[in-house]
Amino acid sequence: MQKKTISKEQLFGQLNFRTLTENPDFKEDSVREVIILPILKELGYQQSNIIRSKTLEHPFLRIGSNKKIPIKLIPDYSLKVADNFAWVLDAKSPDEKVNDPDNVGQVYSYASHPEIRSTYFAVCNGLEFALYRTASTNEPILYFAIDEIEYHWEELKMFLAPDSFQVGKKFVYEQTVDYAKAKSGFDYVTRPLLEEIPVKKRAAKRHFGVHGYFTKQAWNVVAEYIKNFSKPGDLILDPFGGSGVTAIESLMNNRKAISIDINPMAVFLVQSLIAPVKESELLEAFSRVKEEYKKEEPTTKEEIKKALKKYQYPKGFILPKGSDVGTVEQLFSDKQTAQLALLKSIILKQKNENIRNSLLLMFSGLVTKVNLTFHTTKGATEDNISGGDASAFRYYRYRIAPDPKEIDVIKYFTLRYQKILSAKKEMKYFINENTISDANIVKGTATDLKWIPKESVDYIYTDPPYGKKIPYLDLSVMWTAWLDLEVSEQDYEQEAIEGGEKQKSKDEYNQLIAQSIKEMYRVLKYDRWLSFVFAHKDPEFWHLIVETAEACGFEYIGAVPQKNGQTSFKKRQNPFTVLSGQLIINFRKVKNPRAILKANLGMNIAEIVMQTIEGIIAKNNGATLEQINDELIIKGLELGFLDLLKKEYTDLTPLLIDNFDYDEETEQFTIPKDTKFKTNVDVRLRIKYYLLSYLRRMERENKASHFDEIIFHIMPLLKNGITPEHQTVLSVLENIAERVGQDSWRLKREGQTILFE
Repeated sequence: MQKKTISKEQLFGQLNFRTLTENPDFKEDSVREVIILPILKELGYQQSNIIRSKTLEHPFLRIGSNKKIPIKLIPDYSLKVADNFAWVLDAKSPDEKVNDPDNVGQVYSYASHPEIRSTYFAVCNGLEFALYRTASTNEPILYFAIDEIEYHWEELKMFLAPDSFQVGKKFVYEQTVDYAKAKSGFDYVTRPLLEEIPVKKRAAKRHFGVHGYFTKQAWNVVAEYIKNFSKPGDLILDPFGGSGVTAIESLMNNRKAISIDINPMAVFLVQSLIAPVKESELLEAFSRVKEEYKKEEPTTKEEIKKALKKYQYPKGFILPKGSDVGTVEQLFSDKQTAQLALLKSIILKQKNENIRNSLLLMFSGLVTKVNLTFHTTKGATEDNISGGDASAFRYYRYRIAPDPKEIDVIKYFTLRYQKILSAKKEMKYFINENTISDANIVKGTATDLKWIPKESVDYIYTDPPYGKKIPYLDLSVMWTAWLDLEVSEQDYEQEAIEGGEKQKSKDEYNQLIAQSIKEMYRVLKYDRWLSFVFAHKDPEFWHLIVETAEACGFEYIGAVPQKNGQTSFKKRQNPFTVLSGQLIINFRKVKNPRAILKANLGMNIAEIVMQTIEGIIAKNNGATLEQINDELIIKGLELGFLDLLKKEYTDLTPLLIDNFDYDEETEQFTIPKDTKFKTNVDVRLRIKYYLLSYLRRMERENKASHFDEIIFHIMPLLKNGITPEHQTVLSVLENIAERVGQDSWRLKREGQTILFE
């Protein structure tokens, strides 16, 4: 229960609430004047922020004999913050219920209208007040009796006071972080966002060359995020742990780590890699295995036939649809199967668990190459087999290689030993017998973290599956079968993917991701951060992430584009369908989160999309698919139009191909030769759009901007048609911003009118 901060007498005088339902004169208009207006005034809204009876046209329904007359929608109150609609409120008479489905549906239609698109809506009948989140109307997020408003006042202010809404988000690309300064006086709340970090994938032996996996985050990027958002000794969580980059880099930087993954292959890889061993004992065990194998290696047809009868190997494991063959054993020649089965049987004789698992990790890496799906690079020979990859990693399906190479098993097993030994040597100072208890590598689901105490985690960095891009469990069957790792039906049910063997729908995927975000919120401490890595093209998924995070109580702080290394094979094969980079969306868990405010842009979504595309092309003299996608997603986050973007533009490719030239060599889209920019949005609207974007970012960074800096920033984005005079920019600026000092500017504060003609 909240402490009293204001009394109902201060708001409503001596009004007797018990008699309201008995007073025939106390109707809807009385509720507006006697109840609602005092609440709005005390929350901090001035007359200029309160729009009464705004007339809206229903976007779909029409009436009349010719169905051409639009139905009018008229909310009682539309509340504005910084010239954008933050929430709507409808008054009802005391004999109507605030939670009646018809009443809720009516006010929802106002809040979700394209001209409003507010974060919240509320219903008040003079006796009760119900507040709903527009994105989720199943139940109110705040519901109380007006005569007990003093016990709910602080919570009401937290949601609806003008300063509870973000006027902009902080995301920084061009600013270099001063790490020395950032580390001094460490404060979780005021951590800076990082600029894009150059990738150093091959520089860490603990990650590069150890074992293939479907996706891997760049280790140095992850390490910088961990160091920026946490302190030594903190607990770091990655609920979609994958190959363990987050966990390993946490340990390498004196943190504790929890890494969770539904895929037992991923869990095995991480546990085996970090398992502490004595180098001398590992060498002795490797030598024993090697010598025994060499004595018994089956090479002739008779020896191979005998080995297949004697040693166990995977049988009957069904491959996913789209595979060239039906079962795991068909991915191997008889010789490959016999030799792998022998090697595995010798490894399993080793008594020390950490030694045995380290050798099995080498064996698993060997399985990656000793099979019929290993596609070698052009010119590869038996003596030089380093180039290439298993088809499951390269094509995301089991595809038999056109020219499978014979690989010397013991020769490559020796190479695997050298790689694993180098990785363990690199890690042993930070990951050893004394520190291994700081690591908790768990097979489990991100949707159920009940075994992790509430508010116990200091930082979350995670890279979840991207829709139907990679069916991890399906594609891991070759390794899980050889390693005797169990994959249950429940694992498939809980795997957060779209499609796969279970043919999960987009809605099922959305629900699993949303549930994982809820669990992350529960276990994270207050004033701590979540960095959510995502590389999906469909804005619907971005909208899902942000809406779910906000609904949980996260505050969105900013998104940063981040490359993930060299262009992948999949990207080269599919330049328009695969993104070779990602956005890192940063949230903070705070007591009083501010909701993203949806800007009233004064233009439709098609104009916004085309203008943004042309703007980024003009700014960079050509732009890649990734640059265009990042710009649109970030603008959508920043100005709150992701909800519109997801409905209209799930895939930008057709729009880009139809309207722009594409250079295969540079992978850039450009304006067609001798063609003018297509966007004809009024110059003042274009200026306002970019000014809002820029000034909101500066406000979150607590900066005022000099007029010359503003001009320098927005002019390159306005290169479609006539370039505006500085005076035109100044006149728009004066409507939405105020001077600070001699010639600097910031957005007008709440209560100040922002005019636009």
